[in-house]
Amino acid sequence: MTHRVALLVFDGVTLLDASGPLEVLHQAGRLGHPYAPVLASPYGGDVTTASGVALARTVPAAEVGPVDTLMVAGADALAERPPDEDLLAAADLLAGRAERVASVCSGAFVLAELGLLDGRRATTHWRHAKTLARRHPRVRVEPDALHVRDGRYLTSAGISAGIDLTLALVEDDHGAEVAREAARELVVFMQRPGGQSQFSTALATPPARSDLLGSLTASVLADPGADHSLSAMAAAAAVSTRHLTRLFRSELSTTPARWVERVRLDRAQQLLLDGHSVTSAARHSGLGSDETLRRAFARHLGTTPTEYRRRFATTRPRGASAATAPA
Repeated sequence: MTHRVALLVFDGVTLLDASGPLEVLHQAGRLGHPYAPVLASPYGGDVTTASGVALARTVPAAEVGPVDTLMVAGADALAERPPDEDLLAAADLLAGRAERVASVCSGAFVLAELGLLDGRRATTHWRHAKTLARRHPRVRVEPDALHVRDGRYLTSAGISAGIDLTLALVEDDHGAEVAREAARELVVFMQRPGGQSQFSTALATPPARSDLLGSLTASVLADPGADHSLSAMAAAAAVSTRHLTRLFRSELSTTPARWVERVRLDRAQQLLLDGHSVTSAARHSGLGSDETLRRAFARHLGTTPTEYRRRFATTRPRGASAATAPA
């Protein structure tokens, strides 16, 4: 039986949010398990993506008819302001007709605005996870997950994670081997190691509001390897340890120890990408030992230091410039 999938797009949509899932479905069809994808939009006709490429002849949501799965693509604008009413109406209409409802990246904001994710676990792009949690406090946001299933609803992390999500849908429909073969054809992981934290930028926490904490955090960032125990930081700031802990919680929503560990982890990540060994990165970042570094990587990034370096370090030989590196 052919599975009918509606992919909801709109002006400003991220192209890969749509093309990635469509390519996975195409590969599944080539393997003898056909899907019938329908590009839907609030009004039908051509849709212009954020990259300027047009998606032609989309079907108005009202004319799509019954579907087995709805997938809502994302766009940066969805995290910046509430989705417009026509997009919400289109998503609501299609979701009511679908057995399974999914979102790619910031498409989760559409499902959340409709109340479909209330009381449920969900994820979105790491850059927008805090915004989703703040705007929709009834959604249990999991910022590190690549994709999350809760009942009939599935959400995925940023952009290319729509491919991971769609492979999971294919696995549900046709088994692991079909999804594995589709992944091989696309030259992607069947299941990527680690969560999306490994892709995030360093220290995505807001700056401290007070001069006292601002000065203290600046000194930690300047030299993560120094003594930044709670007592040492409290002495440097001339406050009690209890007062310093309260400042960190009120201004940065974390504890001093967790914040310092994250600073050191960020520094270790950069040292690894700069060519340092695991031992050297642990020592110079302030994490100390190889084992402490490995535990921090596992806890925050869901991967190992060696795997992180292998995946993200440049392929250019160390010390070579762009002009001299081999082609």
